[in-house]
Amino acid sequence: VSTSHLQLAAFALGTIGWILCTISMGIVEWRVWHVDNTTVISSGIAWVGIWKVCFISYLYVSPGYREQFCHKFSGYDSFIPHEIYAAQGLLLVAMFMGLLGLAATIFALRNVYMGVTHKPLIAPFFLVGGFFYIFAGLCVLIPVSWNFYSVTHNQSIAFPPSYYMPSSPAAQEAGAAIPVGIVAVILLLLSGTFSLSYRFPMTANTITK
Repeated sequence: VSTSHLQLAAFALGTIGWILCTISMGIVEWRVWHVDNTTVISSGIAWVGIWKVCFISYLYVSPGYREQFCHKFSGYDSFIPHEIYAAQGLLLVAMFMGLLGLAATIFALRNVYMGVTHKPLIAPFFLVGGFFYIFAGLCVLIPVSWNFYSVTHNQSIAFPPSYYMPSSPAAQEAGAAIPVGIVAVILLLLSGTFSLSYRFPMTANTITK
């Protein structure tokens, strides 16, 4: 038990990182667009996410939304930029990999703290969990960095007329999903590093053998 404190911390950090990764997927504010024409976009601000685009409008309101128009992306939309497609796929992979990392870490910690047999599986499961955490962190890092790059270069998106969105904003900034994703990356990579640092203690019987 005394040798696995870092791995317990890895589990805690990995859990928080996985939750933040999941949260960033659902947040629509990946890219915040500022537009000059407020005829349809009443507030002058639109939020571009990886699954949909939303804005406040007093002319068009989507069912289930209050004074808000949202248009969900389809897998057949050819106008969607590559960084958004990448975010959709990689964040799903990251969520799955992070879940596998948590499962592997839970199994190893269970053996450590409950004195269960299968001791030879403790170190390998910590290592497997660490690789899953790191892989999940990299899967989050790529879309977060790519979308942040698009924001800083004020890149446009050729939305069709049905979206009521301009093809390019007057200005844009990073939304809340990007810093949440960055924190998730840091926690997942730290969790993976801590998990990989586990070394099974050498006992007197082991040394004798």
